[in-house]
Amino acid sequence: MTPERKKKLRLLLRKKAAEELKKEQERKAAERRKIIDQRCGQPKNLDGANEDKLREICKAYHERLFLCESQKWDLEYEVRRRDYEINELNIQVNDLRGKFIKPTLKKVSKYENKFAKLQKKAAEFNFRNQLKTVKKKEFELEDDKEKTTKPGWAAGGPGAAKKEGEEGAHPAEGEATAEEA
Repeated sequence: MTPERKKKLRLLLRKKAAEELKKEQERKAAERRKIIDQRCGQPKNLDGANEDKLREICKAYHERLFLCESQKWDLEYEVRRRDYEINELNIQVNDLRGKFIKPTLKKVSKYENKFAKLQKKAAEFNFRNQLKTVKKKEFELEDDKEKTTKPGWAAGGPGAAKKEGEEGAHPAEGEATAEEA
């Protein structure tokens, strides 16, 4: 087929589809008008009607309105009940299949994820800064220890052990001094 022939066939198909669509719309509109006329009925002639006749017409309209509203309420109830049943059956089908409705996920920027990871790493680095500071010297230089040792005359403070020749010396201390000699 030549390109011109293809183009002509496409054009004819589009025209035919448009005509079919138009006919379908006209048919639906005619059906709608017919149903509305059937449900509403013919309008009553109010010209030249006396008061009693008007009351009867109003009463008939009121009864018709009441009937239509009750039918509408019944139909709405039936629709809600069937929607509920359909939903329950869909849930049962999904349970049997093992497939569940997947929620729609929000789009998240890649850069936000990277930024969050960097912040997490930064928080790990700052962990030491958040610790409580303790003023205890674990690592002292030996020079500092020598400076802090007390001289011999200052070592004997109140409650210090008495020397060898003095009374009341502890026997353990006396033995230690004898072993040294």
